[in-house]
Amino acid sequence: MTATADPPATDGRAAVAAVTLGIFALMTSELLPVGLLTPVATALEVSEGVAGLMVTAPGLVAAVAAPVLTTAAARVDRRVLLAALLALMAAANLACAAAPHFGVVLAARLAVGVSVGGFWAVAGGLAARLVPERRVARATAVVFGGVSAASVLGVPAGTLLADVAGWRAAFAGVGALGAAAVVLLLVLVPPLPSRRAGDRRDALGLLCGAPAVRAGAAITFLLVTAHFTAYTFVRPLLERVAEVDGRWIGPLLLAYGAAGMAGNFAAGAALTRDVPRTVLAIAVALAAVPPLFALAGTAPASGAVLVVLWGLAYGGVSVSLQTWMLRAAPDDAEAASSLLVMAFNLAIALGALAGGRVADAFPLTGVLWTAGLLALPAALVVLTTKRR
Repeated sequence: MTATADPPATDGRAAVAAVTLGIFALMTSELLPVGLLTPVATALEVSEGVAGLMVTAPGLVAAVAAPVLTTAAARVDRRVLLAALLALMAAANLACAAAPHFGVVLAARLAVGVSVGGFWAVAGGLAARLVPERRVARATAVVFGGVSAASVLGVPAGTLLADVAGWRAAFAGVGALGAAAVVLLLVLVPPLPSRRAGDRRDALGLLCGAPAVRAGAAITFLLVTAHFTAYTFVRPLLERVAEVDGRWIGPLLLAYGAAGMAGNFAAGAALTRDVPRTVLAIAVALAAVPPLFALAGTAPASGAVLVVLWGLAYGGVSVSLQTWMLRAAPDDAEAASSLLVMAFNLAIALGALAGGRVADAFPLTGVLWTAGLLALPAALVVLTTKRR
């Protein structure tokens, strides 16, 4: 992790924008296979359950890389480290674009996981070193906004590109975006010598000693696992369950993204009034919408409406869980953020893995029912913590 340096000489807006673009490119890269599952599986002759490993593998690696890289690269200038991780992601996506078989894609996806885990863990604590103190909170929100934007805009845009030019072009496009982010990072971000964090407790200490942090990590894991159990297969769900024509998949995922951005802003406003109630509302919505899709999303119109509602619900997840963790441990912000990174990425991986197993063993709608069941315990954790 990083620590606060001397106040920056400039307002740091350009540097924050460069870091935000980097985390947007990385998270888009991690989640891009969600929109490419069917064409990749068809082209490389694997099942959709096996193709789901494109999401599982980097998520698992990212969960481990988050704490490991910040320690292993303790003496490395943070600007250099971030640029190197972005360059690794760009190269991995270009490898995916040229892959002759699925094994190459999977190996490249492991490299993406290293990039995502290391970059997110380091970038999350940089705002205090890039902007004046009065702007730290806003800059931190902007940086983490790159995570939300990747989920709700990056993946749909990549899917639309794949529909127009093929799935290999989508991977190549994200690789090019990563390369551009490397250049901007090196030009706009000042040197950032590594410094150890000043947190009173490390991540393990928080997990063991702070019940609200422990609850936040559990809620993160449950909600994100629930979401990706079904969302990993959103394209085949739209095609087979809702019977949406393939040419409308990209536009529908863009509508999902627009709804997600609206959900992000709505949750941000609600969090100022009541954090637990906002998280509870999101948990209830994510427990209800996927089963509703299984029951009522069997036509193009109803499927489209439910996908938009799904985006609205999930759009508030990142900002809400980040706020929960920081409120639960205001004096240990970096350690709390590390736990969020680990729980979030582990949940992405296990959600995609669970969804793959369900998709291979049961009718595809099984992933929707599984997602709803996984989200329910998250709502119970929120209620229990709120009462305490």
